Amino acid sequence: MDKNLNLTIDTLIKQHPIILFMKGDKYFPKCNFSQQAVNILNTFNIEYHTINVLNDNNMRSGIKIYSQWPTIPQLYINQEFIGGIDIICHLYRTFELHEILEIHINS
Repeated sequence: MDKNLNLTIDTLIKQHPIILFMKGDKYFPKCNFSQQAVNILNTFNIEYHTINVLNDNNMRSGIKIYSQWPTIPQLYINQEFIGGIDIICHLYRTFELHEILEIHINS
């Protein structure tokens, strides 16, 4: 992966405590999986940042290389890769995402 793109992704993840790389943005998701991720995050009434990978093909492919995860959306909390939509849904259903976010809010 291009060094500049790697640095850009690294910087974004460090700048935003909760960041979702997705298709579209939190106001207008452009795929069902991104919509599901936004819906889950919105249940927590928290601030989070989104990156629309559809605006940049390099970002779209680069985030997959960066995380070593093949799908989008991808969620990071406190610079830690949480996972894609399947993991996000599982963590939400088992209340583990609640615990992760509670730790984030209290840190």
